[in-house]
Amino acid sequence: MKIVGLTGGIATGKSTVARLLAEFGARIIDADALAREVVDRGHPAFDAVVARFGAAILKSDGTIDRDRLAARVFADPEEKAALERIVHPAVAEAMAARLADIEAADPHGVVVLDVPLLFEAKMDAGLALVVVVYAPEAKQMERLTRRNGLSRDDAQARIRAQMPMAEKRRRADVVIDNSGSLDATRSQTEALWRRLNRR
Repeated sequence: MKIVGLTGGIATGKSTVARLLAEFGARIIDADALAREVVDRGHPAFDAVVARFGAAILKSDGTIDRDRLAARVFADPEEKAALERIVHPAVAEAMAARLADIEAADPHGVVVLDVPLLFEAKMDAGLALVVVVYAPEAKQMERLTRRNGLSRDDAQARIRAQMPMAEKRRRADVVIDNSGSLDATRSQTEALWRRLNRR
């Protein structure tokens, strides 16, 4: 089994590249989806998040209000670090379980770990390749304000809360530039897929 790390900055188009890789035949493990799963009611991380951040982050139905929590943690690096200390280990555990299931079913497959904070969470060790999806900050800002309805200040705070893109690019084995057309991104992703399937 070949395990690849896929990361990038917020709104650089990582999900687009993951979708294309899935289309080509990769098995995708989405850390964001797992992060949502592990803080659902009934999971230990839910109790830990509520204990740390208080009932003010809950909706009327008792689930976590992700927008309210995000606004709080992106405004304060200490709060963000506290949330990550709860969520990251739970995500790593869920990811290990998914990897074991995939390996049992498809031992020669390509698995892509789609992890926004791959470097920050120190999950880049021992991977076959690390792929970074890049877009310039102006493009990230445009996508965040249009797609997520964020103000420019909020969009900038979210971008700046992550490791700088220049550092992510420096650590990458492969950089996919997603600042142009979908066809250009598809072409780069196809080249990556061919590389991953060389025996």
